[in-house]
Amino acid sequence: MFLVRSPFLRFAALPIAAAVALGTAAGSAQAAEKSKKSKGKADPYAISRPVGPALVTVVSLDAQRVTIYDAEGKVVSAPVSSGTFGRETPVGIYSILQKNAEHYSNLYNNAAMPHMQRITWSGVALHGGPLPGYPASHGCVRLPYKFAKNIFEVTQLGTRVIISNENVAPVSISHPFLFKREPYRQSAGLITKAVALAGDAMALGSPPETGNEPDDVAERRAHLKEIIATKSAEADRIDKEAEPARVLAENRKPAWKSATKTLSRAEKARDSAAKSVAYQDKKLSGAKSEKWKERYQQRKDKAQAKLDEAEKKLEEVRAKAQPQIDAYEEAAAALKELEDARDAARAEADDAKRKLAPVKVFISRATQKLYVRQGFQPIFETDVVIDNPRRSIGTHTYTAMDYGADGRNMRWNVVSISGRGNNGYGRYQDDYYGYYGYDDYYTRQQRQRQQQLKRNAKLTPTDIDAAMAALDRITIPEEARERISELVLPGSSLIVSDEAAHKETGKQTGFVVLISGEPQGAIAERPRNDWEDDYYGYDSYYERRERRRERRRMRRRGPGGWW
Repeated sequence: MFLVRSPFLRFAALPIAAAVALGTAAGSAQAAEKSKKSKGKADPYAISRPVGPALVTVVSLDAQRVTIYDAEGKVVSAPVSSGTFGRETPVGIYSILQKNAEHYSNLYNNAAMPHMQRITWSGVALHGGPLPGYPASHGCVRLPYKFAKNIFEVTQLGTRVIISNENVAPVSISHPFLFKREPYRQSAGLITKAVALAGDAMALGSPPETGNEPDDVAERRAHLKEIIATKSAEADRIDKEAEPARVLAENRKPAWKSATKTLSRAEKARDSAAKSVAYQDKKLSGAKSEKWKERYQQRKDKAQAKLDEAEKKLEEVRAKAQPQIDAYEEAAAALKELEDARDAARAEADDAKRKLAPVKVFISRATQKLYVRQGFQPIFETDVVIDNPRRSIGTHTYTAMDYGADGRNMRWNVVSISGRGNNGYGRYQDDYYGYYGYDDYYTRQQRQRQQQLKRNAKLTPTDIDAAMAALDRITIPEEARERISELVLPGSSLIVSDEAAHKETGKQTGFVVLISGEPQGAIAERPRNDWEDDYYGYDSYYERRERRRERRRMRRRGPGGWW
């Protein structure tokens, strides 16, 4: 092939090069304009006003949407993606147990879960993630990344999270049963049951101070904060003072280990020799003939000589090892005394932190009991009377949002949730069958439009009549009412339900209440280690195996069967 240089070709190429240059410049200008517009675009999940003293988070599985409310009403809303078929996000009532801005899953390939807010210790959480527009997670509630970041600093440990089928909205409620704040008595105000907090619960937030906070509440808050500051400083001071004792104990520990080991070997040798002497003496006393008596006597003498030698060796080892042992034990005892004083100071500070937290109350028709928790710790429980206990009462969450005008009556709202029956699988079967190709393109398009309509559906206010009728049927002991009334703060809540507290309600949790008959795959099918089963009291291996088999049988009943 030959290259022909022609002036006509050279000049003909100029318009082409110019067009390419103009196109590149135009593309760069468009990209710059687009980048400028995207930078100037407002955050759709920005929180545009100051947030009030109490928060309620409501997640709707039908609408695939989350909405956050404070004392003034709706704060912000966003789409979500909940658990898919087989790993459904359970309908129920939770609270935030842990917060971690940079979290990675320990179950699913170290997947990133930014701005994670845990609602069960078994692994269900709210966190940032991709949103395909339908349930797609392993049981968590995925949030838009910006939304997860925006609300991370707004919520706090103990914030109520309600997961519902419907896109239900809280409504204001006033009822004589709902607790009114009473002035503190000395016994309940400052000297309540001491329970040390641990782990993340240390950071449990108290409700923010408000302009209409009663004087005695402000006084008690200031007193508790003073205890926290004083005892925390005392604990830090003691911990600093204990550092030389800690170093001294660590330096003496290797010599103590060696001396203890050497002394233990010498004692074992002495004990073995003593057993040999006792054995030969027993044989000697049982011998019949003079021949065997003489033989056993010789053996006993040899064993006694070994025993004398072992005891002599033991005394030499003890004389050398005991000073090293005593020196370490003395340093360890001094260190333990300081650490005990430090831990006692921290326990007092932690107890004061707990008393700043709002009180949580749960009344169960299933157990006919009232339970009280504060700062993720149980305080007390008592029996209650529910009229017509065989009739359903529903599941309602009443939250004290703020103080009333007089500082005694609280402003309450209520959110009611319910199950669908039929094991609640209707919402997931369409997605499941569509995933495996059981319907055609047009049917899937129609279903997607229906889902979009559900997502855009207006909020459904809670049935206030049903919520008030539930309170009408409950009678609690007056002593329990007095104790609770003294501890009511903005953020305090009352749960009334047909259900008992779920097994997830345990150490360092609030009340977890799940609705019977609703799919609970995110909890029931989530992998667990043996220690977790023991810790949370979950069912045995055989019971979990039967649940898995039942789920497989249910899947086989799909159109045509897929295996």
